[in-house]
Amino acid sequence: MECYHCKGELERGTTSYTVNRHGYHFIVDDVPAWICQQCGEALFEEETVEAIQQLVQEMDKSVDRLVLQPA
Repeated sequence: MECYHCKGELERGTTSYTVNRHGYHFIVDDVPAWICQQCGEALFEEETVEAIQQLVQEMDKSVDRLVLQPA
C-alpha cells in the first residue's frame, strides 16, 4: 500500500490514537494501523475506526453524566 500524503510505503504496525474533546483527553495505545515508513502517517482500517468511534461515543455519554446540570 502507498501513503496518501507522501507516497511512501505502508507497513502494518500499531500507534496511539488521541481524542481531545468535551473537556476530556482519551488515549488508546497499540491501535493496529498501516504506518507510513517515510512520514509516519497512520491509516486505520474501517473496523478499527468503527471500534474507536464506539469508544468515543461511550466516553461522551460517561462525561455527560459527570457534568452537573444547572438547577
